[in-house]
Amino acid sequence: MKNEVIEKFTVLITSAFGLVAALAWNEAIQEIIKNYGLEKYGLWLYAVIVTVLAVAITLVLGWISEKTKTLKLPGNKRKK
Repeated sequence: MKNEVIEKFTVLITSAFGLVAALAWNEAIQEIIKNYGLEKYGLWLYAVIVTVLAVAITLVLGWISEKTKTLKLPGNKRKK
């Protein structure tokens, strides 16, 4: 039961963080693109930057989730 809660919570956090990060960095990334004269590639560059951040954060959270599965927590059976 606790593993399911941790997994669902990880998915929820990943999704929420992805949205918040995209909103928070939106203007900053657009400003950087504008300042460096990259307007021609702006949307593509923005999409790549946001995607790389989202993938990196998702991988880290997935790694953390896997690590918690091997911890001996009350009510959890330890994986071998």
